[in-house]
Amino acid sequence: MQYVIVGAGPSGVTAAETLRKVDPDGTVTLVDGEKDPPYGRMAIPYFLIGKVPEQGVYLRKDENHFENLGINYIQAKATSVSHDDNTLSLDNGDVLPFDKMLVATGSHPIKPPIDGLDRPNIHHCWTLEDARNISRITGEGVDVVLMGAGFIGCIIMEALALSGANLTVVEAEDRMVPRMMDQNAGNMIKDWCIEKGVNVLTSARVISVDEIDGKLSVNVDNGDVIKADLVVVATGVRPNADFLEGSGVEIEAGIKVDNALRSSVDNIFAAGDVAQGPDFSTGGQAVHAVQPTGVEHGRIAALSMADKGIAYRGSLNMNVLDTLGLISCSFGLWQGVEGGDRAERLDKENYRYTLLNFDGDHLVGALMIGRTDSIGVLRGLIQTPVNLSSWKLRLMADPNRFVEAYIECTRGEGA
Repeated sequence: MQYVIVGAGPSGVTAAETLRKVDPDGTVTLVDGEKDPPYGRMAIPYFLIGKVPEQGVYLRKDENHFENLGINYIQAKATSVSHDDNTLSLDNGDVLPFDKMLVATGSHPIKPPIDGLDRPNIHHCWTLEDARNISRITGEGVDVVLMGAGFIGCIIMEALALSGANLTVVEAEDRMVPRMMDQNAGNMIKDWCIEKGVNVLTSARVISVDEIDGKLSVNVDNGDVIKADLVVVATGVRPNADFLEGSGVEIEAGIKVDNALRSSVDNIFAAGDVAQGPDFSTGGQAVHAVQPTGVEHGRIAALSMADKGIAYRGSLNMNVLDTLGLISCSFGLWQGVEGGDRAERLDKENYRYTLLNFDGDHLVGALMIGRTDSIGVLRGLIQTPVNLSSWKLRLMADPNRFVEAYIECTRGEGA
């Protein structure tokens, strides 16, 4: 059996290693579209501020790791797929035959259509090379503008702020991390960042970037003009799937896959950020672009490719974020469901907030600010799911008692 894996992030590396374990006789080829060894994007901010050396972001530390496992490792970009003869073409001229292929190519950052974004010292912070470029500029007293305060933007923001830069964040939505936080939580994170010395503008858009007297001049639609030595763009991503054009693979927000991580083409699978996979909470399909889901996808896809798969229950929408010391998390259907009950406890002064959303007697979503202990219990309550009928009224009165509810109800005391 000839397996080809395109993409060497956490999903692709996990899949390659899993295939080698479950099918020792198969040929496993891992295609990496980047020039650096496989690395984890989530570690890039730590490299930016010098907490880890460059090698610290690598997924596997031994440079002979794949060779020792008998995995063929190729650094080249995929350019096209022929479904007629099951081949993958690469930009180095190679054509790889495959019996089964996994697409784990992740995504790439979007450059918004704004005049001036092609100027020097304007970067995304997505690849290790991006991080090298930013680290040459940022530092104590450097004026930096960050465009975007989503999940990735906030991770980058922390690194830039800790570098000592004079940082301004410009977010188009009316709150920070709008896809994982409600109005209360997003505004609490904003207030926290401002208290820590970061200038945060929400409901504001960069409309152009000029260059005046050797500095960038960032023009915002509220009339502000912000001088900057560096602009970092974190305004969203798109799946790396252009090379699949004409292959027959169905793509929406990502490559649509079933509970075996199989695409619309029988011998092509997808995993990680590029995959629009089963959603545990809705029963539909969604892109959950977090590393734990990517690793899980890689393992499940590899088992399916080796005909040793199990039905995948779907990934849970989950985000845990550390923003300059303030922990925030959201799980599942944190926005709630139609007709469902919700319980919340808000303490703005102390930056603490708990929100629970119910569908009947089951917890289906949760959101929390300022609490680091037992947040994994929330995930357990949602994924099990635990019948909370005997505890629901108490949780409606005080949602912070979810740990007690979990202990009692999982012991069978909550009928």
